Amino acid sequence: MSSKTLAGEVVTVAQANGPRTVRPLIGLTGRRRRAGEVGGFPDSLADLRLDVYLVGYADEVSAAGGLPVHLPVGVDPIPYLEHLDGIVLTGGADIDPERYRAQPDGHGHYEPERDQFEFQLLDAALAKDLPVLGICRGLQVLNVHAGGSLFQDVPDHSRVDVDPTRAVHIVSFEPGSRLHGLYGQETEVNSLHHQCVDRLGAGLAVSGRAGDGTVEAVEMPGRDVLAVQWHPEMRHQREPVFAWLVEQALLRAQAPRS
Repeated sequence: MSSKTLAGEVVTVAQANGPRTVRPLIGLTGRRRRAGEVGGFPDSLADLRLDVYLVGYADEVSAAGGLPVHLPVGVDPIPYLEHLDGIVLTGGADIDPERYRAQPDGHGHYEPERDQFEFQLLDAALAKDLPVLGICRGLQVLNVHAGGSLFQDVPDHSRVDVDPTRAVHIVSFEPGSRLHGLYGQETEVNSLHHQCVDRLGAGLAVSGRAGDGTVEAVEMPGRDVLAVQWHPEMRHQREPVFAWLVEQALLRAQAPRS
């Protein structure tokens, strides 16, 4: 027994001991901080470490019908992937340029521990054919993981001077791409990134660009892997990438576990 597979709906599947309700488990990466960097903690706790991420990621996954699962930085991701149905690679700090054989240009802030965790997570997620959604840094992780490189500073796209929910430019999508199917010919986006794709990684296809040619979206043809350079979790309206991720994860959640 199974219901129609639509993002945002509860799905019922048959089991030997009767039907069960399925909401796919979506892993969310985050960043590690000292408590003293976040604020609101006593001085005596300032050096304790926290794992944090913006709640918009979890809110959007929940609204689309998924169950968000926090993935702590520094753990072995492999046991988590025995249970997850999809992952979101979230935004955050720059990737260490050593990973794409470049010298730091002085504009970056790096978190090597997070790099290591997310590269291992992506290795395992692709091996298990899990649906993947990359957002901002997540697109850059996907590109560097595939052997690509980054422009280390594109300040015109780092619009931290305005409300982060505000659309500041248009992204146009390649006809026939999955993102064209989700958004149509174009969409308005916010923009917080100061890095972007330089050399495209192997196995990736550009599916969206800004008016100045900056790569704003990529996908992996033949795989359930999409990434966008803007922040859909900050927008006032619901964006279809989260519904897409949860719908693909629902298909996996209904399948027998290996």
